[in-house]
Amino acid sequence: MIEWSEADLAIRDAVRDFIEKEIRPHVDELETGAMPPYDIVRKLFAAFGMDAMAADALKKQLDREREPHEPRSGEEPQSTGMESMAAIVVSEIAGVSLGVVAAVGVSLGLGVSTIAAKGTLAQKERWLPKLVTFEHVAAWAITEPESGSDALGGMRTTVRRDGEDYILKGRKTFITNGPDADVIVVYAKLDEGDDLPMRDKKVLTFVLEKGMEGLIQSKAFKKMGMMSSPTGELTFDGVRLTKDHLLGETEDTSKGDGRDSARSSFTAERMGVAILSLGIINECLRLCVDYAKSRELWGKPISDFQLIQLKLAKMEVARINVQNMVFSSLEHARAGKPLTLTEASAMKWYSSEAATEVAMDAVQLFGGNGYMAEYRVEQLARDAKSLMIYAGSNEIQITHVAKGLLG
Repeated sequence: MIEWSEADLAIRDAVRDFIEKEIRPHVDELETGAMPPYDIVRKLFAAFGMDAMAADALKKQLDREREPHEPRSGEEPQSTGMESMAAIVVSEIAGVSLGVVAAVGVSLGLGVSTIAAKGTLAQKERWLPKLVTFEHVAAWAITEPESGSDALGGMRTTVRRDGEDYILKGRKTFITNGPDADVIVVYAKLDEGDDLPMRDKKVLTFVLEKGMEGLIQSKAFKKMGMMSSPTGELTFDGVRLTKDHLLGETEDTSKGDGRDSARSSFTAERMGVAILSLGIINECLRLCVDYAKSRELWGKPISDFQLIQLKLAKMEVARINVQNMVFSSLEHARAGKPLTLTEASAMKWYSSEAATEVAMDAVQLFGGNGYMAEYRVEQLARDAKSLMIYAGSNEIQITHVAKGLLG
């Protein structure tokens, strides 16, 4: 893949039309947290038939699981055909309201994918139908107050057995959709009362539902950026969970425990950051080119000045590099050969830094206007910075890349 296809570009234009009608007029409300993003996402799904497509795809998948068949010789994983469409929708909206994308990305990309990968057929039938259509919203809870980048090793949230049930205690923080989620995927250490160090205890994955006794969902935090994405804290004050809330309904880790599920989700999340970064870079470049042509200084447009041209040229180089990374990841997905965690970490590290540099240069190019919220590059700069922390800080990505090289 070296460029968007004609079909991709048609989708892009339709998405841009939707953005102009349904998102841009509400950006101020979204960015103050006055308007939750969920109804806008539901409108998006309905407008493009994404809810119906998701429901149909899920039905076919569940039907196959009810009547499993032996794979034919040479049978390869089939692409859904949705990779490019999803990337275009995500990148276009990210350039206008990054938080809207985060809300849907965590619900579908992390919440739904974890249940789909680890859940029993009954669990998938129970939770996925309303999640894939975005009728219900999911949160994915792994980060804790004392274990941000060391999410698995430093985890302190625990479950203990109580007869046939489990009792969940602990806290999670910086949880996207946490204040409003209908369904919450939670990672916790199994405390069996032994002397095994906490770092080495088995990690289990549970699904909680809004309204459970002992589950406290905080109000949304106020943040530097991504204000349109409700982010909060979850407290588990002795939540009683029956075994059907344990994903897979087994503690058997012979095929991997919650750590493996989390690492797989980390890979997808970090690849997604490149798509988000591309959206921010595209929007910054569009705004800066228009502004440079129209803003005059000393009787001529500032686009005539070489230092302005240098900023624009560097933005274009960043756009090309990040877009090529996105195209590469899409090709890997279509071939059924997902990127490694090392590759995804490299993508996340580079693209988030590129987006942040581009956005800060955009603020500088706009001068005093760039510092004013009405010109939007101010918002883009705040949003871009979040990507250097989101999905694991960039310092941790560097460590993953180095470990991948050194073995």
